[in-house]
Amino acid sequence: LGAGFTLASHDLEIRGAGELLGDEQSGQIQEVGFGMYSELLERAVKALKAGEVPNLDQPLEQHAEVDLKIPALIPDDYLPDVHTRLVMYKRIANGADEEALRELQVEMIDRFGLLPDQIKNLISVTELKLKAQALGVRKIEAGPQGGRLIFDREPNVDPTVIIRLIQTQAKIYKLDGQDKLRFSMNLDDREARMQTVEKLLEMLAVKEAA
Repeated sequence: LGAGFTLASHDLEIRGAGELLGDEQSGQIQEVGFGMYSELLERAVKALKAGEVPNLDQPLEQHAEVDLKIPALIPDDYLPDVHTRLVMYKRIANGADEEALRELQVEMIDRFGLLPDQIKNLISVTELKLKAQALGVRKIEAGPQGGRLIFDREPNVDPTVIIRLIQTQAKIYKLDGQDKLRFSMNLDDREARMQTVEKLLEMLAVKEAA
């Protein structure tokens, strides 16, 4: 029972579930969500092991969120073993860069066979997360009619790049408030969404000369 509970909790953490046991759960986990609770607990344990007092004012690590309305997962029929599947989810999520993700793809093909489209999507989405995180983009959403980027409070993006983008392609790009950049275009298929978001991130990564 203990091992099963740990595995189920790990599954919830990876999938981003906010609650552990539903609406009736009690205690601190209900207040902050399982993912944040786990991170706070891990941080406190590391600090205490190092003989330090946990810094409760330190901001939690932020991870970019990417939703392209496509299946991005490891199918059960590709990797039937639940534990191995969860380990691979975790390894993909912790991929440090594109090279690490490429090596992981090679390993998965060698161990389990050619990758189905759902895993290719998962890898591509993870690569976009890394790029978005480096730019201070908190969330990316894209669907058939376009999408939006939501920036952190202090993104690593040159404002003049966004201004020029809106001025030169006003029918496609526009600001929505102070932290959202919307784009409107036909993005019916997966490839179009991937390429559009990747190109947009590349444009935002450019630093204008002073």
